[in-house]
Amino acid sequence: MEHDLSIILISHALGAVRSLADRVYVMYAGTVVESSMTESFFAEPRHPYAQALLKAVPRLSGGGIAEGIPGRLPDYLNPPSGCRFHPRCEYAWDLCRAERPSLYAVDTAHKAACFLFRSQQ
Repeated sequence: MEHDLSIILISHALGAVRSLADRVYVMYAGTVVESSMTESFFAEPRHPYAQALLKAVPRLSGGGIAEGIPGRLPDYLNPPSGCRFHPRCEYAWDLCRAERPSLYAVDTAHKAACFLFRSQQ
């Protein structure tokens, strides 16, 4: 049975998100960094934080212990300039430190706030 309603689920439990949500918004330090249909997000996360977040999920069925995301959480009262994830991002360059990226379209229903996708506009 389908109802015409919406539910906002805020969670780090990505298994629950995967099974309950049609659309995923990933936030980092209070900013949306990725927006996608759930299936597309779990098949191919685009923002470096989203990629690292999925790699950090513990594997209960084997495969070793997840390493987590390197670096430190940002100071929410004094966040870094530019992209808030740049101090922890392996792809960061000067532009990431200077400017905050917009949500760029990766495809028709998938967006990422990362300068890696700016040229696709």
